[in-house]
Amino acid sequence: MSRSSSRCGIGTGALRAIGAGVGMAVLVTALAVPHPAAAGPKTGQAVVAGRGGGWQSGPPGVDPADIRFERRTLRTGRPSEVGLLPGYVERLRTDAEAYLVPTPDHPGYPTYAGAVLLAAKDGVMVAHEAVGSAVKYAEVGPAPGRVGVELPADQQIPMRPDTIFDLASISKLFTTVVALRQVERGTVELDAPVVRYLPEFAAGGKQAVTVRMLLTHTGGLPAFAPLWSSYPTPEEREAAALATPFAAGASPGNQYVYSDLGLIALGVLVERVTGRPLEQLVAAEVTGPLRMRDTGYNPAAALRHRIAATEYQPYAGRGMVWGEVHDENAWALGGVAGHAGLFSTAADLAIFCQMLLNGGEYRGARILRESTVRDMLVNHNARLESGYPESDRGLGVELHKHWYMSGLASSVTFGHTGFTGTSIVVDPLSRSFLILLTNRVHPDRNWGSNNVARRALARDLAYAMPVRPPLGGTAWRADDRDGGSVTLNAPLRRAAGRTAVASFQLWYDTEPRYDVLHFETSADGGGTWAPVDVTLVGPGGRWTAEGSVTGYGGRRWWQAFAQVPAGTTELRWRYTTDASSRGRGVYLDNLLVVGSNGLLFSGETSDAPRFTQTGWTPSTT
Repeated sequence: MSRSSSRCGIGTGALRAIGAGVGMAVLVTALAVPHPAAAGPKTGQAVVAGRGGGWQSGPPGVDPADIRFERRTLRTGRPSEVGLLPGYVERLRTDAEAYLVPTPDHPGYPTYAGAVLLAAKDGVMVAHEAVGSAVKYAEVGPAPGRVGVELPADQQIPMRPDTIFDLASISKLFTTVVALRQVERGTVELDAPVVRYLPEFAAGGKQAVTVRMLLTHTGGLPAFAPLWSSYPTPEEREAAALATPFAAGASPGNQYVYSDLGLIALGVLVERVTGRPLEQLVAAEVTGPLRMRDTGYNPAAALRHRIAATEYQPYAGRGMVWGEVHDENAWALGGVAGHAGLFSTAADLAIFCQMLLNGGEYRGARILRESTVRDMLVNHNARLESGYPESDRGLGVELHKHWYMSGLASSVTFGHTGFTGTSIVVDPLSRSFLILLTNRVHPDRNWGSNNVARRALARDLAYAMPVRPPLGGTAWRADDRDGGSVTLNAPLRRAAGRTAVASFQLWYDTEPRYDVLHFETSADGGGTWAPVDVTLVGPGGRWTAEGSVTGYGGRRWWQAFAQVPAGTTELRWRYTTDASSRGRGVYLDNLLVVGSNGLLFSGETSDAPRFTQTGWTPSTT
């Protein structure tokens, strides 16, 4: 794992001991940064882009204070206009189509009947595609087969770019924005107890649960309750949601449990504070000012031909759900709830995403203050990470989720998913977003998740943003694979002498903790390996990684140095990944190893053919 080291790592003293051999000018120049003792910060610290600037401990990081909001109005354009690689943008449609049938990573059933995708960068929509069917099935056969019974061909409806989807839990983002507008007005306080606004919420001992806890899913509420089947009227269902006691063993603020019930309560809270129904608040405060004309609750029957069907629900007496909300509790609450119920299109959601990338404004309509948007993107659950690794959340939004954000993920990348198969990913660092709307529950939720497709398309957009080798030509790139271990080896011309230094350039962005690049040396021709510390140098500072790096690498190239132990015969870079989810990947370039006994390896010249690799390939991007 990348981390700040208590050891000094490599210093210029080690290079002086080598002498004036081949390549020394290059290495000494690269290390000519202010020495920590002279410049102020301690050894092992780094200047990194992020956290407000200045000297920082450990590897690079980024937080909401570093985001630059640029006001842009969406338009259609070509990938090259915003520096994207057209081939990867074209793969978005290809990969979306691939999941219309069973695949090795989603066997047995298609991932979804159809999908609409929209990708944009710097305000330019570079892809807006529709694949498959919006309405395909009439019902589902019995278990265990659960075979989909298709409608006659003339009754099936193809997906189109303006198909309207049941957003499911993406609805939570709109409830969040409405609530935060009340916070800005001073009518709601984030750290006030919910009972200040909803006295009946105190049932079950929940007096200490705050509004912030509802937004971050830390209030101790259970994930779900079958309100739709347990109570006869919408009024009784809402009352039961508010009166739900804590989950077993839970207490306010001390655990993370993703809870629909918390957002149902938040929806009721904003209704109570404003005296207006939630659907009117969303229309007046968000979708109306943003001109999101295809977004709302309980869509009119006249729009049914444009709406994607969802699930066959005979257990609820509904048949094939089409044109009304899929979520049983939202349906039983009249189609409008804080956690679900909203319908929309990819084009409308693009406006919502761009509004947030703009810092809360779009085409002159100010929806949120910039400071509020930044606060949305703070990881308010950071203290819970050790016990709840999936707890990273801002106010209402999910943060840093590689399981669907893939190579777009960072600590400030935000988004949300919906049970029906919908998702949005917004990356403020690249000023890009990806919308994937599918009807993956059509005809049956038991056909499986569409996370594999979410990751595949997020990877496509991430890879469309090139990583150029710093000196041109090609760099070594670790192959993109799950559950792998790939190696790049550099056999030295001769064993390293008393003093030797390796220099190379490194770019990395991986899933933290789970996908790791290891630095290793061998003194017996590759029979055994030992980790080696590597010092990474950037503008104005340096930090030392103790044998490996993982996670966010600053989305930049680092100059890396390692003191090579005497007797070393070979260097190795070993990249290991877990069974699913990846970041942007790992690149290495310009390896040079120089020792007191001369030039030991020159990867850009005569020694290039000496590299041996398993799972690394040359790449220009």
